Amino acid sequence: MPTWSKAIAQPAEEFPLKPLSILSGEIPDGLRGSLYRNGPARLERGGQKVGHWFDGDGAILAIHLTEEGATATYRYVQTKGYQKEAEANRYLYPNYGMTVPGPFWKTWGKEVKNAANTSVLALPEKLLALWEGGNPYALDLYNLETKGLDNLSNLNEKEPFSAHPKIDPQTGNIYNFGMSLGTKVTLHLYKSDRTGNVIQKSDYSLEGIRLIHDFVLAGSYIVFFIPPVRVKLLPAALGFSSLSEAMEWKPELGTEILIFDRDSLSFVAKGKADPWFQWHYSNGYVNEQGNIIVEIVRYPDFSTNQNLKEVPTGNIKTPAKGTLWEVEIDAKTAKVIRQEQLLDRGSDFPIVPTHQTGQNWRYTYLSVHRENADLSEEILGVVARYDRQLNKLTVANMEENLYASESIFVPNTSNSEIGWVLTVVYDGNEHRSELRIYESEGLDNSPLCRLGLPNVIPPGFHGTWKPA
Repeated sequence: MPTWSKAIAQPAEEFPLKPLSILSGEIPDGLRGSLYRNGPARLERGGQKVGHWFDGDGAILAIHLTEEGATATYRYVQTKGYQKEAEANRYLYPNYGMTVPGPFWKTWGKEVKNAANTSVLALPEKLLALWEGGNPYALDLYNLETKGLDNLSNLNEKEPFSAHPKIDPQTGNIYNFGMSLGTKVTLHLYKSDRTGNVIQKSDYSLEGIRLIHDFVLAGSYIVFFIPPVRVKLLPAALGFSSLSEAMEWKPELGTEILIFDRDSLSFVAKGKADPWFQWHYSNGYVNEQGNIIVEIVRYPDFSTNQNLKEVPTGNIKTPAKGTLWEVEIDAKTAKVIRQEQLLDRGSDFPIVPTHQTGQNWRYTYLSVHRENADLSEEILGVVARYDRQLNKLTVANMEENLYASESIFVPNTSNSEIGWVLTVVYDGNEHRSELRIYESEGLDNSPLCRLGLPNVIPPGFHGTWKPA
């Protein structure tokens, strides 16, 4: 079994707020605030494995950096589904890759469990644990106590708040989307104020159930690339197959492009491009010609879904390679003008400095595979920085059998172009986890600081930084 599989072999163990020991270096002056990370921490219950990595119960890691030092806590989100399944010691709900045992007339229409496992949004008074298919769960910013479901003052239970909100750095407004099923499939667009309360909504009808995981804020536009994945509704609705198993890759449909106005949330244009699949966008902006530039990690097909399904087994057999691309689009017609692969290195989880969201930027931070890694065995394990100006990739200095989570960039208050890169690392040699802090301009040097964590933190999905 690969080394990384030891991090998920057992359900992760919570720990209360504890001081962290410094393994090497020191916490940089000026780096004060809280790092939050979310991910599936329990992949087994009652002897049964989850059907897909996306099904694992979410747990949040909070690391607080203050003048007195560092403290951390790690807690499962106490969703209704988590609590009921913990009491029964078995899985009770269908999910992305799971069905419920029993005849379909007893399982049809059964509520899907909100796993609260994908990302986090740090608001002034609360932390939101985000998931694709429902309202977020609110938690205490300091000790991660679960407060309950949060409708953000204006969402009903059929209006999901998805896991990749974008914050406008100028206004502080938060943009997001959700997709719901009813008599038709509806794409909901939301604008929230800086406290998280939804202040504006709009709806757009879709033909058929799509897989939409993320979107991009690009200048005055909101852009979706919708890959040619379609869901066979009847088998999934009757419980004969999970949602994941009901998905079909249909390249003949091409990639659909939808553009909306950021201020009014109104529809602008619709176009079509070559077939590809993507989970995540880096960023977008409008260039001097008025065209939309979007950077994404792009896969040639949908094999990435099978690859991620195999992660909970600890034994990946299906290779899936995402690479960094740039796409230029006509903002008025949604027609692709240019598409270019920027990197051939296997990668995903791209981020940019949050204060440059929707604007032209220079550096993209992302997770990459080690050089010459066997993609049918290894998960993404090293953080890197891509310099768009120099077309240069700088990869972090990291030893063998260490696996880094998605990088988080924290700007230096004296110069926002430089700062620190934070990543939670699983050390497979010692079977422990740590926080590593790198200088953004010296990512290939030794980390500035390493903080030991009390327990192993399994590989997860997305995080955020909240300055003090």
